Amino acid sequence: MQLSYYEIWRGLENLAAAKGLSLSGMAAKAGLDPTSFNKSKRIGSDGRKRWPSTESMNKVFQAMNVTVFEFMELAGVPCPKNKQTIPLLGLVKAGREGYFDTDGNPIINDDWDGIEFPVSKSDNIYALEVSGNSMWPVYREGDKLIVSPEAEVRENDRVAVKLTSGEVMVKELAHKSAKQIELKSLNPTYEPIVVSPSDVCWMARVLWVSQ
Repeated sequence: MQLSYYEIWRGLENLAAAKGLSLSGMAAKAGLDPTSFNKSKRIGSDGRKRWPSTESMNKVFQAMNVTVFEFMELAGVPCPKNKQTIPLLGLVKAGREGYFDTDGNPIINDDWDGIEFPVSKSDNIYALEVSGNSMWPVYREGDKLIVSPEAEVRENDRVAVKLTSGEVMVKELAHKSAKQIELKSLNPTYEPIVVSPSDVCWMARVLWVSQ
């Protein structure tokens, strides 16, 4: 399920070519700024690599009518053909004790359900089911967020976070330093949250959303 920086950009280039579009044309059809995928946008002013956001990728997949697994093929990444059952838990329950270890890995018990998802048996992922409107309009009630506790987490990634208060939430990682972590709310009516790294038990990257 994990794609490297170079694989993602190669996949976008190959997808545009497969649809007979330029990168600018594909971005525009997806409702994005036409320059979103320009090569000049792939490195920040500080020299760090810039990744397309999950939201941008979702918009491209919808506009081009491709699945994430078809995109993986275009990116040159072998895609698992068989579906496996992965653990599923309601996000409301996730903050209670006994569902995760200290590294954010699921502790499976009778409260966990399961959904089928195309992954290899070696992938350590699980799903959290959204309830309520706290993440609208990005995620809706009933959406299932595919989460990896092992994937590298970068700024601007969507992440599941457990705080020492016991609360588990899904936010966007706006900024992370040695002194503070800023978590941006997906619903614009909610204020960003700024916490100390010591307030975070674990943080796991949201890889995908499944309706």
